[in-house]
Amino acid sequence: MKTSNDYTTRLIKYKRILIQLKSLGLEKVFSSNLGDAVGISQALVRKDFSRMNLTQGNGKGGYNISELLDSLNRILGTSELQDVIVIGAGNLGKALIKHESFYKEGINISAGFDINPRDAEINGTPIYPMEVLFNYVTQHQIKVAVLCVPAGAASHTRDLLLEAGIMGVLNFTPVELKSTDELRVQNVNICLEIENLFFQISDERRRLKIRR
Repeated sequence: MKTSNDYTTRLIKYKRILIQLKSLGLEKVFSSNLGDAVGISQALVRKDFSRMNLTQGNGKGGYNISELLDSLNRILGTSELQDVIVIGAGNLGKALIKHESFYKEGINISAGFDINPRDAEINGTPIYPMEVLFNYVTQHQIKVAVLCVPAGAASHTRDLLLEAGIMGVLNFTPVELKSTDELRVQNVNICLEIENLFFQISDERRRLKIRR
């Protein structure tokens, strides 16, 4: 069953592709181009844009990329840079802070936090001790945090983020955290995703053998 989350995910994918196309100097795009890039039908792309009250682009002219981006930014609430923080400045946290593509897509990692910071900054991003988390989140009105702490600290850190006023967490720890009415959690288990890929590959091989 399709949900509003599926629609939002597609809008985010459209935006990412449009940013790339605009950086190449293109001004127009067709629904078929976006459908191929996202892996869906062009009819679904047109249906999504109809929900956005965008009716141009069905003919030979295509959609204006800048106008599409303006509409997507307005709907997604990302017309301006969105500030997020990273909790845990270990290897994974550092890699995310150094990841320049975030900024290109409207995401600004404004600060990192660690229980025992080894660096004052990473690629220009300040790293603070956890003791100043509450004040920083309140002062800068941060709503989203990326969690990269060890498994044993995941639940406690989630509680600290909730108390500080964080409303959304992207969780990279091995511990699956539950969402609440006050805090939305998106779990990203890299090991689980890799295992799932191996299963899909093995399953496809089994099916090919059966067909032969």
